[in-house]
Amino acid sequence: MKTKAVRLYGADDLRLEEFDLPAIKDDEILVKIISDSICMSTYKLLRQGKKHKRCPQDVDINPIIIGHEFAGNIIEIGKKWQKKYQVGSKFTIQPAFNYKGSLASPGYSYRFCGGASQYAIIPNEAMELDCLIQYEGESYFGASLAEPMSCIIGGYHAMYHTNKRNYDHTMGIKEGGNVLILGGAGPMGLGAVEYPLSLEKKPLRIVVTDVNPQRLSRAEELIPKQLASSKGVELFFINSANEPDQYKTLMDITKGKGYDDVFVYAPIKELAELGDNLLAFDGALNFFAGPTDSQFKSEINLYNCHYISTHILGTTGGNTDDLKEALDLSQKGTIRPAVMVTHIGGIDSIAEATANLAKAGGGKKLTYPQINLPLTALSDFEALGKTDPLFKKLDEACKKHSDLWNYEAEKILLDHFNVK
Repeated sequence: MKTKAVRLYGADDLRLEEFDLPAIKDDEILVKIISDSICMSTYKLLRQGKKHKRCPQDVDINPIIIGHEFAGNIIEIGKKWQKKYQVGSKFTIQPAFNYKGSLASPGYSYRFCGGASQYAIIPNEAMELDCLIQYEGESYFGASLAEPMSCIIGGYHAMYHTNKRNYDHTMGIKEGGNVLILGGAGPMGLGAVEYPLSLEKKPLRIVVTDVNPQRLSRAEELIPKQLASSKGVELFFINSANEPDQYKTLMDITKGKGYDDVFVYAPIKELAELGDNLLAFDGALNFFAGPTDSQFKSEINLYNCHYISTHILGTTGGNTDDLKEALDLSQKGTIRPAVMVTHIGGIDSIAEATANLAKAGGGKKLTYPQINLPLTALSDFEALGKTDPLFKKLDEACKKHSDLWNYEAEKILLDHFNVK
């Protein structure tokens, strides 16, 4: 069957093309992709091409389909999996397979499996590892965003603190502790602020820094301090560009104690060093932001590592349990992945949006590969709606949901383009 997809041929070489998918094998599954959100990791893949660890070395001859935050419908099932999966079911995918030591992953490595496509073939390893997940949620976009949320959740689960009596590690952030999210007003940072508010064992305080006043303003509007306070958490948003002494400002918030859990959400050397210096006794720093430079380094205070037991880790991606947790919390309304989304578009917008992701404003770009639609900011819906009935309806639906993308808006969009 034919499909349109955005394929990578090498560094800075993305092409929207139509081509034939082969018939599926007995151990494969054919899916129709409805939604695919764009990740900064795909931008890094685009810039690096063959230098990226997940990119095949023959990508110039056998291009791969980009996109790994996707959801849709199962439409054909090979014999091996017909008892486990059902035709017509909604699905999402955990792309971090780590299958038999391989780094191969949808959106990075496969010729016929990626989210920036109308149709895709899910390989056997996805089902063997239970990474193809059927679910019953209303929206497709919520399932797409479960993948980036799973990365955030995985970052929280990977944090740990030590018990000096027996050296056991207590996993997760410190209950009643101080959490610092550096560079955290972007789309992933917003998810990182919402998630700990859903935990049973919450921190006492969450502090978020950024240098972009527009992002900070949107963050404060979407996740107000009153909401955090109602859950027993103090929430601070700090514009570090306005602080002549960031260290003092941030340390004073904790009354000199420092931070038990620090997340670095931007790959900036000075930011990583600041986070390290702000760690409390037994504090953990998670370098969450993946750099494109394989030689990226910063100085670490080993004196503190030795005497006050600070420790550093890094996480990339999440696992299947993290993704299932994200889906469950999203379906219950406990977290709102839609806070990430600022733009929507069709398959024709993906290549350009990916290439411009680092310098583009706003948050997550959510795309629908079954349609053609220019990348459009949710904030532009009202103006566009004055002359376009579709955007008038979309604007009205978003206004009902705190100006966030939502199931009602998605249904309006899909119905308008007759996507089933």
